[in-house]
Amino acid sequence: MNFSLKSIHHFATSLSDLAWGWPLVFLLVGGGIYLIIYSRGLPLRGLGLAIQLVSGRFHHKDEEKAPGQLSHFKALSNAIAATVGLGNIGGVAVAISTGGPGAVFWMWVTAFIGMNTKFFECTLSVMFRGKDYLGEVQGGPMYVIEMALPKKLHWLAYLFAIFGLLGCMAMYNVNQLAEYLEVHYNMERMWVGIFVAIFISYILMGGIRRMAQFTSSLVPFMCVVYILSCLIILVINYQLIPSTLWSIIREALLPSAVGGGTLGWAFKEVLIVGVKRAAFSNEAGIGTAPMAHSNVKTNQPISEGLVAMLGPLIDTLIICSMTALVILISFPNRSYMQAEGVLLTLSAFEKSLPHWGGHILGISIVLFSITTMIGMANYNEKCWNFLFKGRWGLGEKTFIVFFAFSLWLGALFPLETALNFIDAGLGFMAFPNMIATIILAPKVGKALKEYFAEFINTQKK
Repeated sequence: MNFSLKSIHHFATSLSDLAWGWPLVFLLVGGGIYLIIYSRGLPLRGLGLAIQLVSGRFHHKDEEKAPGQLSHFKALSNAIAATVGLGNIGGVAVAISTGGPGAVFWMWVTAFIGMNTKFFECTLSVMFRGKDYLGEVQGGPMYVIEMALPKKLHWLAYLFAIFGLLGCMAMYNVNQLAEYLEVHYNMERMWVGIFVAIFISYILMGGIRRMAQFTSSLVPFMCVVYILSCLIILVINYQLIPSTLWSIIREALLPSAVGGGTLGWAFKEVLIVGVKRAAFSNEAGIGTAPMAHSNVKTNQPISEGLVAMLGPLIDTLIICSMTALVILISFPNRSYMQAEGVLLTLSAFEKSLPHWGGHILGISIVLFSITTMIGMANYNEKCWNFLFKGRWGLGEKTFIVFFAFSLWLGALFPLETALNFIDAGLGFMAFPNMIATIILAPKVGKALKEYFAEFINTQKK
């Protein structure tokens, strides 16, 4: 068994290293910068409108008759459920422990660029929607590629869906939940995996509407609980915030946290870790969020693209930043190196908020992990249905068994193995998604100008 786990671990590590090289970093960051320049940053000026759309203060005519299943708020909640999760609690901790404080800076940069990228990819997912074999309206990079790109590039759609089955597993989330429950409540990891698999299977049997109802109810609550907890710690230690922020910037440009190499090698490692963890956290450019936003009930693709930009803003620029500051303030002398993942964040909460900090974080861990598993299951099922279309007996029930089994495995795997599998899948998904997004950017650019002109005229009237 140990030999098997060791072999699986080496395979997962090799696959992750293959995916996350300079080509992918250049595609995500360089491609994102190209989209900002191409759009002249116009989407970023629509954040106010995005908030109005989500809150319901502004809506387009005849949206109730539009194709789709979810409101703007529920579509965003469904996407955030998959992105705002243990990547914000444990993923940031992984970034700091492996890349030092400087990795956080590159998470910020990637997130800011990713907001614009998410606008483009999510707009396309509503522009080019199709139907699955059950007749439900669906979207995502695989449908965009099939409907908008030349036939000779359609293989990219299947490449995305194949790696989507790996990248959209929730192994990391169940792994960290099992880790927390084992350390704090002495629960066996195997039983945690079994219980979670049964619970998620029940949610999945209710379809997209039950998933959306569940996540839209929990997501706002869990975000408020976690943010307030972090704010209490930051207010208590407010005098340490300026020096901590400076250490993040200094070590991003002159890294010393990554030992055993030259300055150039250290810079590369910190940059890649930051980009990787930002992509894992907010998934901008990966192609997952478009699958959630494509279920929105609207005839205005641009409007959902604007709403999608709120994801990286909430996920990385707000929640991840708070986690990073809490960890770095709690361990100013870098004594965090002996802990990893969610246990590092847990240690920070227990140190800064004795007696009840661990319990508060425990609530967040449970809520974040469950909602993320549901969101990832939604993505995974879309990839599954695109590939198999219900043939060979590989329909909904078979998918639920497949996903439940992956949750059980995730609870048993070591942290690094589970994380490497997900990283590899997400990395390989990004290639076809970013290629399609960049090629089709002119279609979005044209629609963007028309939408803003129409909206401004409407406001003037």
